[in-house]
Amino acid sequence: MIERFYLKDYLSFKETELNLNTGLVVFTGPSGSGKSILINSILSSLGGASCEATLCESSVTWDINADEIGIENDDINVFKHVKKEKSRYFVNNQSLSRKAIGSIASKYLRHLSLKDFSDFENENLLAILDDRIESKTKKLKKIKDKYKNGFLEYKKVKQELFTIEEEERKIVELKEFAAFEIKKIEDINPNAGEDEELIKIKKELSKKEKVLEHISAANEIFNFEHHVSGALGSLENDSAFFDDAMNELRAVLDSAEERFSALDDIDVEDILNRIEELSGLKRRYGSIEEALAYKEQKKIELAKYENIEMTKGDLEVRYEKLSVELEELATRLTSMRNAELKSFESDLNRYLSDLYLRDAEVTLGNVEYTELGVDKLSIKLNETELSKISTGEFNRLRLAILALKSEFMNQNGGVLMLDEIDANLSGEESMSVARVLRQLSKHFQIFVISHQPQLTSMGDQHFLVYKDGNISLTKELSFDEKIDEIARIISGESVSDEAKKFAKELLEANRCVS
Repeated sequence: MIERFYLKDYLSFKETELNLNTGLVVFTGPSGSGKSILINSILSSLGGASCEATLCESSVTWDINADEIGIENDDINVFKHVKKEKSRYFVNNQSLSRKAIGSIASKYLRHLSLKDFSDFENENLLAILDDRIESKTKKLKKIKDKYKNGFLEYKKVKQELFTIEEEERKIVELKEFAAFEIKKIEDINPNAGEDEELIKIKKELSKKEKVLEHISAANEIFNFEHHVSGALGSLENDSAFFDDAMNELRAVLDSAEERFSALDDIDVEDILNRIEELSGLKRRYGSIEEALAYKEQKKIELAKYENIEMTKGDLEVRYEKLSVELEELATRLTSMRNAELKSFESDLNRYLSDLYLRDAEVTLGNVEYTELGVDKLSIKLNETELSKISTGEFNRLRLAILALKSEFMNQNGGVLMLDEIDANLSGEESMSVARVLRQLSKHFQIFVISHQPQLTSMGDQHFLVYKDGNISLTKELSFDEKIDEIARIISGESVSDEAKKFAKELLEANRCVS
């Protein structure tokens, strides 16, 4: 609930403070006294409207989600709109945007001034219907929980099937591409490091003739080897070092000649062609090693494409099984809802009759599977679509829906703010609205501006908004002061004894209504 509201410097208001109670809170006063300005400033403090007040501040008992908005939650949370050069919004003195403030407050506060269709959304209407059923049997909740779990699995499997079917549309092309890429690499059949070895062979081939020519000329040295050995012997020097050097030289030249002679069987054109093939792979994939890795990746993809039919088959079996289970559970939900539908419609029309409205027609149609089943609950007012009924009818129908919902509420529903909901209604119609609001006030804190004695007399708390000169003021009325104010509403500024008597009778009668 909103426990306290403070306003400073807004249009005709200089300063006012309201200490608010639970239940039905009524604001009355002469036309132009500032009632709508006051309601608008309360909304502004909670991010639901804009105003030019220096300060408007609401203290609330809402248990806000501290983690979600990053502020500390207190027993009393203070929402504040401050206007100096620009507007700033705070919760517990921590600055937030107006959008963030409004988002927090919207979970606890509803301003029923326009044609807001949220109360008539399928999710809300089915929740009311289901609450009625669950008050009679616990079976519905078990079925709903089982259905919801099944639906989430069904939705997941359906998405997986959709993905596979999308892939299947491209599967032939993908398989052909993967096979083509694999064949292209396998036809060349490269080996890691092969390109480096071939480049080395190419270099050796290019210098083969010249190297062999030099080796042949160098071999002439061995024709003079014995002369050197003889000279060393005559000098009585050990020739072992010379013999070792000549043997090492002979081995080097023989090995080189053998290696280069072996190149005689190699076709230079074949080497060049092979190098060009490998260069093509390297240009496309970066290296021989990357080309080989890509080939293995494509083999894995090809295996996946070839196994996709098996995967799809398993999913289709699972999908069919889930479909059967969901259909059975959805049918049970629909059956239980249909069984309650007439009672729902009857109770709704009882409220509508009390509100002097035509009967509503409530139907349960079918939709695609959702978390709630396959049911869509729709309401028409005397066969007229809700978008085509008058604003007055729409607001009273919405009150009837809220009243129906409140019958099974086990917690506080937050705050409702209503703008002159009894305007232009007859006395009987106004009283019917007042009775519904009195019931709702057991579950909601309700702020309402009224110009009718019937609704005013039902208030749990009554504030008079009036002017002293050009300054708007507020005052919480005592029982006797309520009599005077209701009498003024009945007879105007010249209050008659009859009006005061009627006002007192209204108040005393409604004070006895629990």
